[in-house]
Amino acid sequence: MSDVSQNNEHTRRPSRVTTDQQVESPDWEDSLQTPVQFVRGVGPERAALLAKLDIRVAIDLLYNAPRDVLDLSNVRTPAQLEAGLQQSVCGSVVDTESRMTSNGKTMSAVLIRCGRAFVRGVWFNQPWILKRFFPDNVVLFSGKPKMRSGRWEFSNPHTQWLENDDAATEDGLPVAVIPRYGLTDGLKMYEIRRATKAAVEDYVDLIPELLSPEALKAWKLPGIREAIRKLHLPKSMDEYREGHRRLVFQDLVEFQLAIELRRRVWWSGVPAPKMPCTAKIDSRIRRLFPFNLTPGQNQAIADIVTDLNAGRPMHRLLQADVGSGKTAIAMYAILVAIANGHQAALMTPTELLATQHWQTIDKALSHSRVKRRMLTGNLTPAQRQTVLDEIRTGEVQLIIGTQSLIQKGVKFSNLGLVVIDEQHKFGVGQRAQFSTGTQSPHVLVMTATPIPRSLCMTQFGDLDLTTMSDMPPGRQEVKTFRVYNVNTRKRAWKFVRDRLQEGRQVYVVCPRVGETEEEDAQLELSFDEEFPELSEKPQPVVEDLIGSAEELFEDLQKNELKGFNVGMVHGRMNAQAKADAMEAFRTGETQALVSTTVIEVGVDVSNASVMVIQQAERFGLSQLHQLRGRIGRGKHQGFCFLFSDASATDVVKRLSAMEKYTDGFKIAEVDFDLRGPGDILGSRQHGALPLRFGHLIKDRKLVEETRDAAVELVKSGQFDGPLLAPLKSAVLDRFAELMDLPRSG
Repeated sequence: MSDVSQNNEHTRRPSRVTTDQQVESPDWEDSLQTPVQFVRGVGPERAALLAKLDIRVAIDLLYNAPRDVLDLSNVRTPAQLEAGLQQSVCGSVVDTESRMTSNGKTMSAVLIRCGRAFVRGVWFNQPWILKRFFPDNVVLFSGKPKMRSGRWEFSNPHTQWLENDDAATEDGLPVAVIPRYGLTDGLKMYEIRRATKAAVEDYVDLIPELLSPEALKAWKLPGIREAIRKLHLPKSMDEYREGHRRLVFQDLVEFQLAIELRRRVWWSGVPAPKMPCTAKIDSRIRRLFPFNLTPGQNQAIADIVTDLNAGRPMHRLLQADVGSGKTAIAMYAILVAIANGHQAALMTPTELLATQHWQTIDKALSHSRVKRRMLTGNLTPAQRQTVLDEIRTGEVQLIIGTQSLIQKGVKFSNLGLVVIDEQHKFGVGQRAQFSTGTQSPHVLVMTATPIPRSLCMTQFGDLDLTTMSDMPPGRQEVKTFRVYNVNTRKRAWKFVRDRLQEGRQVYVVCPRVGETEEEDAQLELSFDEEFPELSEKPQPVVEDLIGSAEELFEDLQKNELKGFNVGMVHGRMNAQAKADAMEAFRTGETQALVSTTVIEVGVDVSNASVMVIQQAERFGLSQLHQLRGRIGRGKHQGFCFLFSDASATDVVKRLSAMEKYTDGFKIAEVDFDLRGPGDILGSRQHGALPLRFGHLIKDRKLVEETRDAAVELVKSGQFDGPLLAPLKSAVLDRFAELMDLPRSG
């Protein structure tokens, strides 16, 4: 629901007005803050229902965007249909049918009555679809019909369920475009439509225009009043799209302007130390790497070196595909900072990842004089105090740790660089917590989860971006296979045993630790969004698909991996037990490792060439790609098996994409299209984007347009001029607190 009136100057409410308060309606005349009960046709009872949708005053109705819209402008009668053309028919459900065809497929059919004629919709291998249809439902079938056995038939039609009043008329003429709004129990669609229409007629002219005439012309936008009329009372789909585009554009451009202001504050705030990278420093660092850097790594280093010597804080996002060598880039930047006499910190979301970085960097610096320490929650109080004293005095130059680095009591002597790995695992504001005092450290944010372009321009829009997509020489693409029945599972396990006999190692990943439902929330099936209660849940594999890591560990030792050394690691084990399990696998003492997703990032065992992922449907694409990135890191070909018996459409699409693509950036885009930003950013970030109308997937073209517009307005100074003063005021009202923006300057 829209909360557009919550922050902007022209919509800000002096106080919330509940429906049981006695308010004289004349006091609210000509006000966008009129309590909704005084909008024509509403009254106290409906106002109480609207309040559940966060609609309390008149302007809330104006900015309550339709959840979707019915386009009846192309609806035809059966007699008007033409084969092969995109058309729609409207009718009521009279019968449903499901049967097996001669080639073994399930055919589901729904018969609807359109006037005196009948039209059929058919679906193959989707028996769950019939759960959505009930007798006398009024539905809209859209698609390209064919005449079959004397009757028009739509194959896999796009279907919309109509409310009883969706076919209402106005002034005796059919309504061609019908907005549909979110509802709550007790509130009918015609009631919210009637209230919205009254609000548009009586209050829309009170909304002030935030954009200048020049901006409206440049961006080809209607005025805000015209846009709201077209949004709620469209005469055609073109009108609706025009009104909707204006609101989405303003929503996105305000957000992008706030991001640009945040970037400007970062750049114009306290200075950062200049840290030049001389030829001597560069040569000494490169000698530590037993390999030649890739072109992508060299470009990333060039970007970072330029930032470190600019005199303003570096604020850069390094996104790299799995295994492309971002740890080497982090180490290079750290050593430049240390060579210039500054401390450097590397922060990770987990102790396991911190340990992996420590082992890699400690080995590379084994013959150097760089003093380094780890700071995690695993230290004893005495050990922790010793490390804290060394950090405070500047005795230690490199600190690797978890969120312990930003906890109370940690005081750096001369912090020059912070590297934050897998930043999306942290909360939004944590990367700013290192910036205190008269100088701000440089910040390098890294992620091995490729981020779609529209997310880079929003969630991470205040950071400069470096993308590293090439792989180190010799790295082979991992071959991936979807395993979905008993026979293919048997063949997969035989393949695993053969590789173990050859001396390779294998990861076996499952989504749960023990008898808990904690991680079941990862299962996000979206094929049936409108009727989630009717969604068909995929059934677990009944053969060797075990629902917990602990049970799987026991089962594999007795059955599929009998005779091999099997280890186990999961997030509930204490840090020492996890470290011991990983060390046993790293040295080859254990040949197979049963694990949850604690091995998702940072784990590097070059001899591990096979991965089996149980219940693969419970993971998002980006997470599956991260897991797959743990294998094939040596000279041996990698093989990944995705065990899943789920047949839901979106699951098949996701797992098929894993078979088809090895490019993490392509996978990120597919994942984004299928599941949205939540899976990519992690649960802490899900829904973190404060957008009212914009949608990062549907409106990705406008995301790019508004990004370019915001950058130009801020850089050119137009945003600070008088013509756009109302817009700037609205942006600050909306985002100043969220993004820590000053109200002036």
